[in-house]
Amino acid sequence: QIFRRERLNGHYEVGAFVVGNTLSSIPYLFLISLIPGVIAYFLVGLQKSIEHFTYFALLLFVTMLLVESLMMMFLMGVITGAGIQGVMVLNGGFFRLPNDLPNLFWKYPMYYISFHKYANQGFYKNEFEGLTFPNPQQGANSSISGEEILRSVWQVDTGYSKWIDIAILFGMVVFYRLMFLGIVKLGEKVKPMLKKRVGSSKKTSPVVEI
Repeated sequence: QIFRRERLNGHYEVGAFVVGNTLSSIPYLFLISLIPGVIAYFLVGLQKSIEHFTYFALLLFVTMLLVESLMMMFLMGVITGAGIQGVMVLNGGFFRLPNDLPNLFWKYPMYYISFHKYANQGFYKNEFEGLTFPNPQQGANSSISGEEILRSVWQVDTGYSKWIDIAILFGMVVFYRLMFLGIVKLGEKVKPMLKKRVGSSKKTSPVVEI
């Protein structure tokens, strides 16, 4: 409501609003990503290194920024945005493994456009890569690498780095913000046309006397 009023007064352009909205939300999103992230990360005993924790917090922050960017596209329909995210959660590779997803719609294309896929894979790679675990199924002294667990258990694509997952998520942030910019600009052009058409139809409609 504030943006629409100030936009009608000519205070700033739509692009300035989108950039300002993005920059102003970064400190808040960073705090609500870092504080719960610190509690959860060390509470469950994940790898205790600065590099792994930095990646964890950064991935959590980018995911939060992406969710906000996605929801900005549905300012007048929060239920729609939540429903789309719900569909993405179902086929993100957590509740059902990628190979168990039906190919039609759920895997192609939804699995590959779901940001949960890349967020989950980033978290998995950050924790399992470089570790070795005992493998009692193969014998008392046998072991299994974290990379093998990622491939065989979680069915994670290990053909690229965990930093690529963050880069993909950041690209989605830019894409959703650009879509939001386009939606706002399109709304500014379409709404006056609709109002003009509705007004002209009211003027030309015949008056029936009873």
